[in-house]
Amino acid sequence: MQALFIHGMGRTPISGWGLLRKLKSRGIETSTFGYATAFQNFAQISNRLSLQIVRLADDGEYILIGHSLGGLLLRSALATLPKETRAPTRVFLLGSPTQSARLAKMLSRNPIFRIVTGDCGQMLASDERMHGVAPIAAPTTGVFGNRGLTATSRAFRGEPNDGVVSVSETRAPWIRDEVIVPVVHTFLPSSEHVAAIILGRI
Repeated sequence: MQALFIHGMGRTPISGWGLLRKLKSRGIETSTFGYATAFQNFAQISNRLSLQIVRLADDGEYILIGHSLGGLLLRSALATLPKETRAPTRVFLLGSPTQSARLAKMLSRNPIFRIVTGDCGQMLASDERMHGVAPIAAPTTGVFGNRGLTATSRAFRGEPNDGVVSVSETRAPWIRDEVIVPVVHTFLPSSEHVAAIILGRI
């Protein structure tokens, strides 16, 4: 079994180090996909990811793990794979929005946010573009955090959230396996809870 980890916006592949170390200890081959939103648009990053998934699929069974924007990139990349490509055994979405995110909408006109997040940040704020991303056909587990942050709590008006996205913003009818963990958004990939969930399902 192989596992590919795609980090969230503003993070790096290193953010998944703890999780990948645990997977390796169980004999799973691991790899990562990196990107920088300030230098490439969403479509360019998704296309690169699609190519990496094709290479991964050629080597046998695999799972995909996407944190935040990484999960959205996975959805986009999977929708463009050649038909003959082996499908993933399972996909894990960690705090990945399935609809436009309210924090992204609030920050979409902020010049610093626009520079750092580029086209990807604008996509997260767009109802139309987010609705245009295809659902995942493979079995999918959604892992949602509910330990919010004081700094962003007013944006969610009491709704369960992980400090960056609300639980409702990460749900979708095609995600039939849901788990809520007491973790903030940033630390979902390094959480012991999340590692146990992933290992328990593979």
